[in-house]
Amino acid sequence: MHIDFLKVNGLVPVIIQDEVTLQVLMLGYMNEEAFEKTQKEGVVTFYSRTKERLWTKGETSGNFLYVKKIQIDCDKDTLLIQVTPKGPTCHKGITSCFGEEVNKGFLYKLEEIIHDRIDNNIEESYTNKLYKRGINKVAQKVGEEAVELVIESKDDNDELFKNEAADLLYHYLLLLKSKGMRLNDIEEVLKARN
Repeated sequence: MHIDFLKVNGLVPVIIQDEVTLQVLMLGYMNEEAFEKTQKEGVVTFYSRTKERLWTKGETSGNFLYVKKIQIDCDKDTLLIQVTPKGPTCHKGITSCFGEEVNKGFLYKLEEIIHDRIDNNIEESYTNKLYKRGINKVAQKVGEEAVELVIESKDDNDELFKNEAADLLYHYLLLLKSKGMRLNDIEEVLKARN
């Protein structure tokens, strides 16, 4: 990956994005040394223009940004780094420097929570308990939730309808885990159909 650091006086803008939700978390700048350190350590390090030194995000707060993927734009002078954030990114204690957490992309975060509770065998978790009962029980629960959603769709109670829709989506994600699949696998099928 060749980055043109000279084009903009040794610094390139870096857009930080949540790997799961794709929400933009912040913008920072890197010089060549910060980029090399980020690649080597797998934790985002910027060049602070105000401190005039390298600055690893989270060095004082503990809210590190763990690198998952680095991309460069077509002009080779801007980076997009997808990360797994540990804690809030913004110094104001919120998810993003551009505002609060957005709902779009939350299904992917929920999918990660489901996988975590199963993969780490969280005993008290409803998710883990249902998963351990086997795919037949998980599939049965999806069917029950689908029927409940259909019933609520015939009434005028929007809150009950939304809650049943949420129950169905949650159990559907659990069924995907039971089948060894991810939401992304289903998105690929839908995209191919488009």
